[in-house]
Amino acid sequence: MTLSSKTLSSKLSDPRLFRQYAYVDGKWTHGEGGREEAVFDPATGEALGHIPWLEAHQITAAVDAAEAAFVHWRALRADERCERLLAWYDLLQAHREDLATLMTLEQGKPLPDARGEVEYGASFVRWFAEEGKRTFGETIPSHIPNAALGTIKEPVGIAALITPWNFPLAMITRKAAAAMAAGCTVIVKPAGETPFSALALAELAERAGIPAGVFNVVLGEPAEVSKILCAEDRVKALSFTGSTRVGRLLLEQCANTVKRVSLELGGNAPFIVGPDMDPKEAAFAAVAAKFQTAGQDCLAADRILVHESIHDAFVEHFAERMAALTVGNGLESEVDLGPLIHRQAVEKAAAIVDDAISKGATLVAGDQSQAPGENFFMPVLLTGVTHDMKIWHEESFAPVAGITAYADDDQVIEMANDTEYGLAAYLYTHDIRRIWKVLRALEFGMVSVNSVKMTGPPVPFGGVKHSGLGREGGVTGIDEYLETKYYCLGALGSVSGS
Repeated sequence: MTLSSKTLSSKLSDPRLFRQYAYVDGKWTHGEGGREEAVFDPATGEALGHIPWLEAHQITAAVDAAEAAFVHWRALRADERCERLLAWYDLLQAHREDLATLMTLEQGKPLPDARGEVEYGASFVRWFAEEGKRTFGETIPSHIPNAALGTIKEPVGIAALITPWNFPLAMITRKAAAAMAAGCTVIVKPAGETPFSALALAELAERAGIPAGVFNVVLGEPAEVSKILCAEDRVKALSFTGSTRVGRLLLEQCANTVKRVSLELGGNAPFIVGPDMDPKEAAFAAVAAKFQTAGQDCLAADRILVHESIHDAFVEHFAERMAALTVGNGLESEVDLGPLIHRQAVEKAAAIVDDAISKGATLVAGDQSQAPGENFFMPVLLTGVTHDMKIWHEESFAPVAGITAYADDDQVIEMANDTEYGLAAYLYTHDIRRIWKVLRALEFGMVSVNSVKMTGPPVPFGGVKHSGLGREGGVTGIDEYLETKYYCLGALGSVSGS
């Protein structure tokens, strides 16, 4: 089935936000080789529109444009760049409903969640607009006679940003706003499943007065585009959010040009529940942590570890709360979980559940015959999950919850750290001694205690181990796009030395 472009545009108050072209050097660009890709609504299977796949020389043209624009963009005062970014922020807020509608159509998440992502994504533009005015250097007390020493911060240059489909707007703004505030120009490669959010951002960036060549959106076959951007020496930084497998490949491809690389990769978050917790309170929080974005979230709670003394009560409350979740088209009211992004994601989820059951896990709930469409996966609850199951080691990226009992703090720390990933972890307990012991022992970049919500503009978002390199957001997020230049100012006539 096909939803005509005219029909999709009619769903928007401002139809110009729906674009089916790449955006390079301030121009809407079609492909020259005739290749294009359809974009589908995962809830209905309808084609929303088509995007062009650019040829290699068109990707290079985007680098040319970013290189030319960099000269002028970096020369602007920080407060001037701030003004352009704040104008962009205002437009994102003004068009929140249209942006949310586009996102729900191409990604599937419920409309309230999409509105929340627009707000979240816009908040990074505002944060980094201001943070760009605070990229201070420092004065170094001199050990050299008659000399002044110090540092200044300068933009690295062109930044390539490769973003995922699960948060198609916020993952762009979190990267692009930081880079642009630092004085860099950017080339965005959005996921092929969700390009329209990125193109709407480009339309609004143009209206905000962002100069041509500063914000570019290229489209094409992912491996082809990333290979060109990684090999291009003029691209000085690459930021990627996605799977650990792809992150490793990109890191290898960037080695020859010695780029600044930041990676936000896979997660396998443990959700630890202490023996002192109210099992109902903890269970309801775990449901929220597990099923956000239908489980298609790197912060989703994948391994739920519950003290054996409250395990059974916790499972009962978790199942009760999970049963109350409504699965359906994200445009419909009262929907909690939308579809998975495509059929392959459904098949992967089913394989993880089947593997767990075959190895002794108990299926408490999750009747897939109730799914409202082929890309939907009903929430699943498994108990008795063990180390030898796929669900223990793999990022499921699906609404599949696995619960395991533990006996004491030392055991649960070992269980939680039993993963190659180290992005985020949750801990629910009121015992301050347990909090401090477990918090310090967890091998994760972010730990949230007694709260499901942990992200936002002031937060240094990122992981350890195979979950990535660098941080996004916070006061450190802009540093990914800055170089520190040291200077030594010697007095005229003095004799220089080492």
